[in-house]
Order: sequence, then C-alpha cells, then structure tokens
Amino acid sequence: MPLNIVHDTDGLPRIILTEPTGSSAEVLLDGGQVISWKNERREELLYRSTKAIWKPPKAIRGGIPVCFPQFGNFGSLEQHGFARNRLWSLDSDPSPLPLANNQSSVDLILKSTEEDLKTWPRRFELRLRISLSAGKLTLIPRVRNLDSKPFSFTFALRNYLSVSDISEVRIEGLETLDYFDNLMHRERFTEQADAITFDGEIDRVYLSTPSKIAIIDHEKKRTFALRKNGMPDAVVWNPWDKKAKALPDFGDEDYKTMLSVGSAAVETPIVLKPFEEWRGHQELSTVSSSYCSGQLDPYKVLYGFH
Repeated sequence: MPLNIVHDTDGLPRIILTEPTGSSAEVLLDGGQVISWKNERREELLYRSTKAIWKPPKAIRGGIPVCFPQFGNFGSLEQHGFARNRLWSLDSDPSPLPLANNQSSVDLILKSTEEDLKTWPRRFELRLRISLSAGKLTLIPRVRNLDSKPFSFTFALRNYLSVSDISEVRIEGLETLDYFDNLMHRERFTEQADAITFDGEIDRVYLSTPSKIAIIDHEKKRTFALRKNGMPDAVVWNPWDKKAKALPDFGDEDYKTMLSVGSAAVETPIVLKPFEEWRGHQELSTVSSSYCSGQLDPYKVLYGFH
C-alpha cells in the first residue's frame, strides 16, 4: 500500500501511519522523528511542546527524536548528535528486515554526507523502521559502518510521553540501579527509591536497565510499557518550572504534562567493525490500569502483557 505523505500548515512533509482499530502515528522526514502517536480514541500519547519550533534543521521539541552519533554531551559533537537535524529519505531496501509493504510501517534512512564527514569523519548508514499496531509503536534503529576502520557511537531514542500530572506519575523498573546525574556534573549515584516519582527537575541516565520499564500515570489510569533491546540505558528527563521557562522552545507550564523516558546506549559506546551493523529495538505500548482496587502490580504490567 502506498505511504500517505501529507504537507501540513507548517509545510513539513509528514508520513501518516494508520491501523484498523483507529490509532495513528505521524513521522517527519526532517530528523526521522515521530511527532504524534494517537490511540484508537484519538488521544495523543506523545508530548509535543506548545512552543515547538517548526523550522528545519531545528529538531522539534517532543515526539521521539533520534540522537546519533552522540547522546548528550558525552562527546565532541553538538548535543544529541546531528541525526535529528538532518533530512532523512525513504528507504527502499531495508534488508535484512523483510519489506514492510503495509501502510502501518515506514522505513527511513540517513546516510553520511560530505558535510557530516567534516565534523564526524565516519561513513555510515542509519536506518529506522517505525511500525504501528493496535496499542503499540515499534522503532527499530540500525547503524551500519561503511568505513574501512572501526568506529564507536552513542545512541538514544528520547520518548516524550504525554501524562496527566507529573506529580501523579511513577516509573517502576529502575529501582536499585546506578545512574549518571546530569544535574550533578554526571556524578554516579545509586537509586534508593522504591519507584521514581517527581517533585523537581530530573535529568538522569540510568545504567544497565532491564528490558522492560513501566511508566504509570495514576490520574489517566494508563501505563506506558517500554520494552527495549540493544539500548541498555534509560534517560529520564523533566525540566520542572525554572528550566521550562528558560528553554525557548518549551511551554512554561508544559513540564506538568510531560515526561521523557528514553532508550539509550550511553555508558558503553557501541563499536562497529567495517561493514558491521548494530540493531536496536524499542516497543512502546499502553495498558489501561485501574487504581480503584488498590495498587497496580507492576509485574503484571512488565511481564503479563504482550
């Protein structure tokens, strides 16, 4: 089936993915970025800033930006790398993944340009498959080394999630883990809380995380389940009030209704030999959860839903 590509009022071409139950996703070729994911009730599941800047090559604040070949300032390049500021192309040859000919998947590709080689002299192909199914959004990133020598990189998919009230949200699955605290010069700490809750700014990279993490939104009675492979770390970010006011592309009050929980490979860079390929896998799904009868069992969320 042909891809549905539309041009909205902002002029940026976007790909619309739909599936039979009525959910949808929107993907920009600019940055290879998912900017919308709606459930079958047309509720937006991803956060997008009320002050988002829609001018390439500026990455849009929200959705799911792709951070490559560097995440954060863990390297010499611009923060979060350059992939999110480049124009991607449709990928006509996503092998060895099987061709996705239905309307609910799209394959994108970003290749190194001569301009990129000046700042990061490595020849690569970065591919991204985005697939939509009922209650689920799957991203499969792949990086291939086209150079004659090995190179290393860090990587992240930053998932900006829409929540009802940040003070009513908790994350389960990161207890007892070590993390880098970016608010404390990347100093390493160990998480002491039973679950992560929010009452101020947070900017952390949790290390060696499990493949499943639950983001539980009490007020919306909804849980996001994040499943990931090939990206052992998890990025947790909320700017809170002061930082929100200082960021030009972030609404002053937006911090109350968003939380970024991303899949990442940061602590240990990925090393690729010539013509070797790395593949990651991320699956975001939603589960309805009721709190009338007491606590939701996080293990049911993490292990009981497929």
